[in-house]
Amino acid sequence: MTKRFHLHGHAYVDGKASGRLLASNLELSFWGGVDPQTGEVIDRHHPLSGRNLQGAILAIPGGRGSCSGSGVLLELLMNDRGPTAMVFQRREDILTLGVMIAEEIFGKAIPVVTLEATDFCQLLESDGCQVCVEGGDIFSGEPDPNQRQLLHPKTSHLSPPDAEIRLSELDQQFLDGVYGEAARASMRIVIRMATLLGATELMDISQAHIDACIYTGPASLAVAQKLRDWGGRVRVPTSLNSISVDQRRWRAQGVAVELGTPASRLAEAFTDMGATPTFTCAPYQLETAPGLGEQIAWAESNAVVYANSVLGARTMKYPDFLDTAIALTGRAPKAGPHVETNRRATLVVRLVDLQGRDVDDDSFYPLMGYHVGTLSSSQIPLVVGMESLAPSKDDLKAFGAAFATVSSAPMFHIQGVTPEASSSHDVTGADSSIRTVDIKLEDLAGAWTSLNSGSPGRQHVGLVSLGNPHFSLSEIRTLAQLCRNRTKAEGVSVMVTCGRATHGLAEQAGLVGELESFGVQFITDTCWCMIGEPIVGSSVAAVVTNSGKYAHYGPGLTGKDFYFASLAGCVDAACGRRPADLVPGWLARCMR
Repeated sequence: MTKRFHLHGHAYVDGKASGRLLASNLELSFWGGVDPQTGEVIDRHHPLSGRNLQGAILAIPGGRGSCSGSGVLLELLMNDRGPTAMVFQRREDILTLGVMIAEEIFGKAIPVVTLEATDFCQLLESDGCQVCVEGGDIFSGEPDPNQRQLLHPKTSHLSPPDAEIRLSELDQQFLDGVYGEAARASMRIVIRMATLLGATELMDISQAHIDACIYTGPASLAVAQKLRDWGGRVRVPTSLNSISVDQRRWRAQGVAVELGTPASRLAEAFTDMGATPTFTCAPYQLETAPGLGEQIAWAESNAVVYANSVLGARTMKYPDFLDTAIALTGRAPKAGPHVETNRRATLVVRLVDLQGRDVDDDSFYPLMGYHVGTLSSSQIPLVVGMESLAPSKDDLKAFGAAFATVSSAPMFHIQGVTPEASSSHDVTGADSSIRTVDIKLEDLAGAWTSLNSGSPGRQHVGLVSLGNPHFSLSEIRTLAQLCRNRTKAEGVSVMVTCGRATHGLAEQAGLVGELESFGVQFITDTCWCMIGEPIVGSSVAAVVTNSGKYAHYGPGLTGKDFYFASLAGCVDAACGRRPADLVPGWLARCMR
């Protein structure tokens, strides 16, 4: 018999619901982890893989990974494929925002509750059982009206989600509709999120980067078109993330009209509102990249982590649609990494055996980022012991993208490398209680095994996927050097995604023509997490990538076998080398 319980937390979105409990103690990214059309968990690295959210009460510690999780949840709610309620162990910004958008724009919502850690652990024990949610109360079985009258909520130590927000005169004008319905609705969304975050005021930001331009389904298009038709206009310089198709060439690439048309219309809705069609998931490569200390509002997980960690700019990990609301008002919650004290490291990860050992290729950085992200699922880490490597911007991009795939933290520090971590004291202060984890190079073998999830006996691959996040000009140049005097194997496609601006510079430098002669195909505007058939051909059984992010998401998104390798290893695979032979020398030496 199931043990009966009654738990009480904070309802960040109020309501009543019942259903079977679907519970896990591991965070889940909805983008790349849940199919928005069916509700199935497709993250093949997650314990809930293959299970379905429809009609369930979902209990997870929080989200992780992509900022587009809010868009996926919105689609699930609008097509009745989503959970009936969500319960978290800590405040969850991205998924809660998806529910708020459904409520504000479409009048449809589900309860969202946060429990204390001990109560959440108790709830996990009832996975698969019938559970009811009413306000902040969570109890087993079906509701009994007589018993419910006798239940008294216990005191919670969680911060209440009802902080008073001090509004400026401009903020109030937005709320009063002085600047139109789009600005009014946007300010309501910003204030609701500020309340959830415990902020007491809003702040100006200098620029925005919108991730909500990714097409997750009809609801994402409907939100953008409503805001545009309500007169929405961005009030700060605003760049756009990768979209779901190569806008200028999707027809020639054979993309179905059912995807190409609405995806292109979604992009147009944002450019109609004044956003710039940069269409890149690496806005830090643009000339408009922010500087140290600049207050910005960026979405897209890898871009957020890079902005905070490498550039030293300040942004929260903004969910899709909140990024839009901020762009349309120029106002953001003064909370999270916007505030100095919230940028402190809360975990130290020490790489203890690097000195005197060669790390001789670029595969180290995504593997290290993936491993560190796994260790710090919600904590900002300080990484010690990498100083001697002097990582490049591209190395830090690869580290950050892999880190952001498995961690919900908005940033990391690397001692002696990232701008705020000249010393450990700079980012830990005088706190001697911070937990320290020691790792060795050989510990990265676990990340290698996880990202090489394909069949170990496979003899060849059909696709080499590069550019997730988007390739930089220096990476295109390095790729050209690696491909010179080599011959691509028959039956292997090599594809690079990059931003329009980067592609233009590479074309001017003669690199595009040279690589196309080798057999490389370039795709702009979109990125690998949005690409499917026919670009990824149905005959392709296996994919090799140098992206830790895509090696994680790819199996669930495409159903293909996936292998991870260095950039040089990817070129070797393009020339016919077997996946089993792509283990980097530095890691092979550790594994002996």
